Amino acid sequence: MSSSLDAKSSIDRQPLQGTQQVGDGARRASSPTGRRAPLRAADWRKRIEIAVLAGPAIIIFLAFVIFPVGLAAYYGFFRWKGFGVPTDFVGFANYVLIFADKAFHEVLLHNGFIVVLSLIIQGPIAIVLALLLNQKIRGRSLIRVLIFVPYVISEVIVGTGWSLMLQTSGAVNDLLQHIGLGAFKADWLSNPKIAIWSLMVIISWKYIGFAVILFLAGLQSISEDLFDAAAIDGAGYWQIQWRITLPLLGPTIRIWAFLSIIGSLQLFDLVYIIWGQYVASTAGTSTMATYMVANGRTSGNYGYGNAVAVVMFLISLVIALIYQRFVLRRDMAGAVTERQK
Repeated sequence: MSSSLDAKSSIDRQPLQGTQQVGDGARRASSPTGRRAPLRAADWRKRIEIAVLAGPAIIIFLAFVIFPVGLAAYYGFFRWKGFGVPTDFVGFANYVLIFADKAFHEVLLHNGFIVVLSLIIQGPIAIVLALLLNQKIRGRSLIRVLIFVPYVISEVIVGTGWSLMLQTSGAVNDLLQHIGLGAFKADWLSNPKIAIWSLMVIISWKYIGFAVILFLAGLQSISEDLFDAAAIDGAGYWQIQWRITLPLLGPTIRIWAFLSIIGSLQLFDLVYIIWGQYVASTAGTSTMATYMVANGRTSGNYGYGNAVAVVMFLISLVIALIYQRFVLRRDMAGAVTERQK
């Protein structure tokens, strides 16, 4: 009888002890004033390490990206000659003039055309070349180097070389004449109907090597066991590429497409070197960047040029955010998993 009473009393005391422990824990978690507990030494050490490692990069980013953008936005509200303190405040007149100028509408169309064609031309060709170079063939390393070489060549050399070859009396027309295709000789740089396509050929030749190397890196991360299992199940080569390779290569393709879009929106050097700031507008190859130089620095209206630079930045930023929100969302899901938890 006494043993049963002792067991009952011990059972009755257990909830009270648990409640007492919970109450003690709650009191330890929150102070009477409602303030958080002070950070431990390990937390301070982690924050100091982050500040030391990321601090220089943040300072450089603020100094060479954010500050120039803010300064350009400030100068964009003035009619400024490029020297001295700007005093001729015009408000949003420069920005209104940009969107009212038909020449700016044309360069927007040119940039959009370059963006679309870069994706359509370079993407499929780079994927096919990457698939071929991913096979075990003789001279594979040499072919990879030769494809990547144009990307590392300076834009000045590329632009000068192509401008000499595509002139009316250049190497391309001479070659067509010697092989009996003289009827196809054309003014590759000055004809507005042809010049934009000449630009696309040059851009594709220049930057397709970067896409190929990027896709090859993505292919190396795909396990060979998947291909072997699909082959055992009876899948053909192209079925394997369509059903396995391309879906798994999707993140790499989307990253490349993002880089291609931003680069096409900011295209300047090749157009400026081959056509110049004035010929580009008449040949139909002008871009937002060449428009900015022609109407800003060359015209002596640096305030207007800064306004164009801000508009370019905002267009690129909006497109980048939209692309990140709707296209790169699935690829970034793993990066925010810890935050979601």
